[in-house]
Amino acid sequence: MELPQDSAGRTRMDRVIWFILLLGSLFSLYLVLHPFTPLSRFNIDVLDQVQLRRATHVLLLLVAGYLITSRLPAGRRTPGSWVFALLTLPFLYTFWVPNAPGVSIPLVNKLVATLAWALAVLPVLLPSLRRRADVAAALLAIAPWAYQVRYYEELVYRAVIPAPWDITMSFTVIVLVLGLVARLLGPVMPSLVLIFLTYNMYGHYVPGTFQGARNGIDLILGKAYNETEAGIYGLITGVSAKYIVYFTILSGLIGALGLGKVVANIALSLVGRTPQTPGRVTGIASVFMGMFSGSGAADTQFVATLTKPLYEKAGYERMTAAGLVATAGTIALITPPVLGSIAFVMVEILQISYLWVVVMALGPMLLYLLGILTFNEFYTRKAKLPPVGADIGLGRRYALRYSTIFIPILLIVAMLFLGSEVSTAVYLASLAFVVLCYIDPTLRPPALSEAMRSPAYRLGLPLGIGLAAGGALLPLLLGWNLGNVPVLPATLAVLGLLVGTFFYPAAASGQLREALRPIAQGLVDGFRQLIPIGTAIVAANLIFGMMVITGLPAKFSIFLGQVSGESLLLATLVTAVFSLILGMGVPPTATYVLTASLTAPAIIKIAAANFQGYGLEQQQAVLAATLATHMFLFYYAVLADVTPPVALSGYAAASVFKTNPILTGVYAARVALAKYIIGFFFLLSFTGTGLLVLPVLQNVPGLEGWLIILERFFFTAAAIVFLAAATVGYTRRTLRRWESWAMGVLSLALFYPYPSLWMPLIPFALGLLFFLKKEPRQRPKTQAAD
Repeated sequence: MELPQDSAGRTRMDRVIWFILLLGSLFSLYLVLHPFTPLSRFNIDVLDQVQLRRATHVLLLLVAGYLITSRLPAGRRTPGSWVFALLTLPFLYTFWVPNAPGVSIPLVNKLVATLAWALAVLPVLLPSLRRRADVAAALLAIAPWAYQVRYYEELVYRAVIPAPWDITMSFTVIVLVLGLVARLLGPVMPSLVLIFLTYNMYGHYVPGTFQGARNGIDLILGKAYNETEAGIYGLITGVSAKYIVYFTILSGLIGALGLGKVVANIALSLVGRTPQTPGRVTGIASVFMGMFSGSGAADTQFVATLTKPLYEKAGYERMTAAGLVATAGTIALITPPVLGSIAFVMVEILQISYLWVVVMALGPMLLYLLGILTFNEFYTRKAKLPPVGADIGLGRRYALRYSTIFIPILLIVAMLFLGSEVSTAVYLASLAFVVLCYIDPTLRPPALSEAMRSPAYRLGLPLGIGLAAGGALLPLLLGWNLGNVPVLPATLAVLGLLVGTFFYPAAASGQLREALRPIAQGLVDGFRQLIPIGTAIVAANLIFGMMVITGLPAKFSIFLGQVSGESLLLATLVTAVFSLILGMGVPPTATYVLTASLTAPAIIKIAAANFQGYGLEQQQAVLAATLATHMFLFYYAVLADVTPPVALSGYAAASVFKTNPILTGVYAARVALAKYIIGFFFLLSFTGTGLLVLPVLQNVPGLEGWLIILERFFFTAAAIVFLAAATVGYTRRTLRRWESWAMGVLSLALFYPYPSLWMPLIPFALGLLFFLKKEPRQRPKTQAAD
């Protein structure tokens, strides 16, 4: 859900929300600097203890989130709301009547927990209560955080046998998180969390393979609140606090600085004036925006707004245009270097380098883009659309002129390659974006440009240079810890440059607030964008923790092995369908967490045995199978964002093109149909992992490894072209129906990773036959086809 922007501080509550959002961003940014500042010597728990940093992050999400939802329209009650509310009742009942002998919870604790339940759940059923209840929920969220800060050391030692107030605070924070997720993302995901909670408490009543143990509510709530890595403040919540917040801040700054329009114009300047221009701009702009944001729905909304006039001018069928944009928007989630939150969860679960994920994601992203562009190419040729382009003159010089905005992205990649922390790399890239925009006279805020024409600028420039030099040298002169990357000297140098060169002339001209506004607004928007993602990640951490307690992944792996008969193809097919169905109501991150926890062990086991047949040793086969399996699950979790009936990118495109959201999702699924097939062939044989590059290079060095990679990319690209032609029904001429089906079958044959490098040449040669015959020349049409 994209939260609305603030209302420019019209009311006191709006200003409070704005301040809390700003505080959330500043707190996260300061954590990058903290190890190098004098405060690091004082052992401040909230800043130094990982668990408390995460707890503070969750607090800021809850407080800001509930205050924002208190300002939103009340909405309406749905059947899903009733399901969510009913699923909370076993949780509340078990708190009042514990299911473990000897557990006694005082009445006052029960009343506090019931208050938290009422504030979180009842407004979902009675929307008229939301305004006051959500403000009260935001205030109540402070209690579990304050309790955690006060008793942190004691809590660590009593996770298994918690005190009554421990489990009360655990209940409170859990139900508040679920209530906020229900408001922002709908009732499906919180309902799923509650199903896992209920299974943990009453799983012994489930018959057969999935019968679980009877876990007392004291154990469940104690571990959820006190456990260091599997609890609510655990490993996956750490992804939001350690990675995602910095990318959303970066995205917020880019939006506030007005760089989105520049990125879009660069895409327009690169494609020229052709019938394919709208689709090409859509694909290229989506990739460019994906480098900065990693948000599928947000990028879809932006690109749809940008390209809609072009689609209308060219005469695209409206549903096809919306489907193209929805499909392209989702590419942000697999576009390096930002990717999406799933990539960081994978890094934490597998304990691998983020650069590994970036390398493995690059191939699928390029193939995904190829599917979009080839569909667009065949569609425009078949419809005989007229050439269109930008209304303003945008040439290659424009792209070269503003190519500097990609320097911070290159900085992120370079720092990751050198082994820097992701948060440090993105933090420095954010500083670089601000400096670039304020230095460039065509990008800086208009009020600042006016101030810099004043006499004060004559002093401002040398002052800025002096302050920048002083800021860079200060930590060195004082003997502070500089670390491997001099992030504190860089920060002080940038601040000195901004203060002297830009803010001093702005202050002298009475324009300081206008000069600071883009930076402050970017920080506010960045944390605002994080709230739906961050709360979903915290809820996913709850699911992860519940599965750790029950051992459900092992049971599900046995079940998957039985269903598939140890067939890798069937296991992969079942998992793909499970992931797509799950993604209909659950965000991509939670979809990945669930499928990775439940299905990955079984698939890795089967795939590793398959890979050993290629000649790999067991350890090599397991590593390659692990990487390929998790990339497969990552890829299919992303596809859920564009798969009907619940496709967030489809809804975003439909809102701009004024189309039916469900039908838009259907068209989005049809566009670049190959996207549903590519992921299968990461796994079906070891050569299929050539699309991920890394597993092959790790195990088959030299020319042989590169031949596998090049062969896979060549024939997969050909398969995508053939499938796009079959879907549209056009090559160099309109295809008969049987020809489209034949090309579809040949494309599937090309997708398959054969053991021999020469076997795919047969379907490739047969497919080329359909491109030999050209459509008879006709007199040109005077108007675009419908």
